[in-house]
Amino acid sequence: MSNNRTAMGLSIIVLTMIILVAFSVPLYNLFCRVTGYGGQTNTSEFLSSTILERDINLKFSADVNDSIDWSFEPPENLEFKVGENILVNYKATNLSDKQTSGTATFNVLPVKVGPYFIKTQCFCFEKQTLNPGESVDMPVVFYVDPAISEDPTMQDVEEITLSYTFFKYIE
Repeated sequence: MSNNRTAMGLSIIVLTMIILVAFSVPLYNLFCRVTGYGGQTNTSEFLSSTILERDINLKFSADVNDSIDWSFEPPENLEFKVGENILVNYKATNLSDKQTSGTATFNVLPVKVGPYFIKTQCFCFEKQTLNPGESVDMPVVFYVDPAISEDPTMQDVEEITLSYTFFKYIE
């Protein structure tokens, strides 16, 4: 009887761990949206209609988790105006000899900028499937909300980093 209880307890622990791994990306997304952790940005269906004279330097980062055999390249760093609508393309390539799927998480640094970084189009948290050797451009459309200039805690922000990491998609 004691061995059955132990086996059952260990089975429940293993099953819980498998479920957490399988749903880690959606859970991370939900956690970030609820708490604002990791520079979670806002989204909008609308583009910005106000452009300010304040310049922001934007750096891009692209990483790939060891779980997937892809290369992932960021766009060139750029300078833009607050409120300006920007389109950039990351580039992903499947380096393996089989079709694979991935999904990307992202963050914005400094973290305090997250609520002002508005994405109107993004590939993050969506399943991306690539054939062997296939490369695709992955667009991101965004702007920095002009309200950032009214927030005294944002006056020191001259540079923002937008970072994405691809992980193997687990169905």
